[in-house]
Amino acid sequence: MNTFNHRWNMGFGWLVPLLIVAILLYVRQDKKKGKSSAQEILDKRYANGGIDDKEYKEKSTYLRQEELKG
Repeated sequence: MNTFNHRWNMGFGWLVPLLIVAILLYVRQDKKKGKSSAQEILDKRYANGGIDDKEYKEKSTYLRQEELKG
């Protein structure tokens, strides 16, 4: 029985920390995408002519202020 535990730790003991790091990196990356997506959508709307200069500047300023707050 002791041999089994030793094999488990030597073979797969590194897997748990690796999975934890991978999950943390994924969550962190996902949060970054969420913050920039609003600005990206605004940029696309402006580039396509969906909004004018004034509206773009107002909304872009608002998004920057909200990003600084949160």
